Amino acid sequence: MYLAMNRFSIARGKEDAFVEVWRSRESHLEEVPGFVRFHLLKGPESADHTLFSSFSEWESEEAFVAWTHSEAFRAAHANAGKETRDFYLGPPQLELFESVL
Repeated sequence: MYLAMNRFSIARGKEDAFVEVWRSRESHLEEVPGFVRFHLLKGPESADHTLFSSFSEWESEEAFVAWTHSEAFRAAHANAGKETRDFYLGPPQLELFESVL
């Protein structure tokens, strides 16, 4: 199992719009070999932002890397950030994990 997580610091008051962008986007993940599941997680709130994390689970690191080089990846990210730049208080932080137990 391999996990990919992106952390997003979303400006306060923009949370619902941010979630709606994710809800309505076409991720193309279901057609990708090795993809297992996806979640968008809402975390703690601070004075200026709310923490969100996208969580995707993969059968292997190789499956995840293959997706990042695929047409499905390019299609899913074609408009990323264009309409929503005012949501973010910085760039997403990618975190990758390999299951050891």
